[in-house]
Amino acid sequence: MEGVALVPFVISILAFILTYTGIFLERVHRAIVAISGAVAMIAFGTWLSFYTAHDAVKSVDFDTIMLLLGMMLVVGLFKETGFFQYLAIRAAKLARGRPLLLLLYLGIVTSVVSTVLDNVTTIIIIVPVTISLADILGISPFPFLISEVLLSNVGGVATLIGDPPNILIGSASGFGFVDFLTHLAPIVLLAWILAQGMLLLLFRRELSQPPSNVESLLGMDERRAIVDPVTTRRMLVALAVTILLFFIHELIGLEPGLVALVGACIGLLWVRPDFDRILHDIPWDVLLFFIALFVIVGGLEASGVIGVLGRSITALSQYSIPLAAVVILWASALASGIISNVPFTIAMLPILKGLAATPGIHVAPLWWALAIGVGFGANLTPLGSAANVVVASLSESIGTKLTFRRWAGSGTWVALATCSLGTIALLIAIRIGLI
Repeated sequence: MEGVALVPFVISILAFILTYTGIFLERVHRAIVAISGAVAMIAFGTWLSFYTAHDAVKSVDFDTIMLLLGMMLVVGLFKETGFFQYLAIRAAKLARGRPLLLLLYLGIVTSVVSTVLDNVTTIIIIVPVTISLADILGISPFPFLISEVLLSNVGGVATLIGDPPNILIGSASGFGFVDFLTHLAPIVLLAWILAQGMLLLLFRRELSQPPSNVESLLGMDERRAIVDPVTTRRMLVALAVTILLFFIHELIGLEPGLVALVGACIGLLWVRPDFDRILHDIPWDVLLFFIALFVIVGGLEASGVIGVLGRSITALSQYSIPLAAVVILWASALASGIISNVPFTIAMLPILKGLAATPGIHVAPLWWALAIGVGFGANLTPLGSAANVVVASLSESIGTKLTFRRWAGSGTWVALATCSLGTIALLIAIRIGLI
């Protein structure tokens, strides 16, 4: 606390706590709460001369915002083509209506899609198709809905663009697309196998229910799900070019955010959609939410709070990097279950960035610990990620209320198991020098 002004320190902490409490309670839209907290932080900061509007602008990571906006535009062009619905129906037909295989195949589709699209979009695309398939077969959709969101959260950890926290971490740490793929994808593969096996075991009773109307399912023409074949082909090319650029962006000197906007522009120029509709479909509240959280955390940094926390983690890291990695992984997982993974990730970024500037500390394992913790920990509760909240809302629309108790029977166990596996894998990687 030496050298830190007490009043700005206390005021910034209060603004942070009140904002994050408001986000957790969900009585008011989280973007409204975050924007109000950001305005309060700037107002008090200006009054007490520790944080101005100019400082707030500098605290926003615009590479992250560009990456989010670019991928939102790509998703907006893609989601109405029907391509991903085609994949889901194709998977269901391969399973021939058998619930156990259907859970497995839909889980694979969801996880793969989650590596290139954000989790919320993946869920919005896949879940309605899943509900329709379950209705045709006369089986409960609940095991499939919760499995899809859990596996979406797990699969999204594998790549830079698969999960919003990864986008944040990549921008702050300087890690590129290939870094995430080489360091996290192997761990994610093991975690996916563990999670999928647990889900098949946990839902074995529901999956033993014999389906009906299998003939109706097999008679479906999945090609009819693709409502715009021309746009589908063009967007597949645009997405492939974007992913290729993500692989080589460090070699050609482009930031990930710019790569995402390049991919979006390719799609927009080639497809030439109704741009007003595309703009209308962009979740602007998400972008404003991210910007507001950056501003709030910037206030914590300006008041000295981040420095105090950073010195504590520095001391722990100087004592033992493996211990610090384990602490960060599990603290991230638990915090993600309480306040959601994006707000906690943004709060952690300046702490680890400050640590990276400390001589003699190898901070890379701590970045990967944060990514694993917030990614797998998002499955702890229905509030762990935005995708969880979306599934809870969609389940209510079909009369299947996704309570904390029902979630705890599967999601919490999967989160604890995958975080444990991630801890072991991370410690092994540190021990043998892979990280």
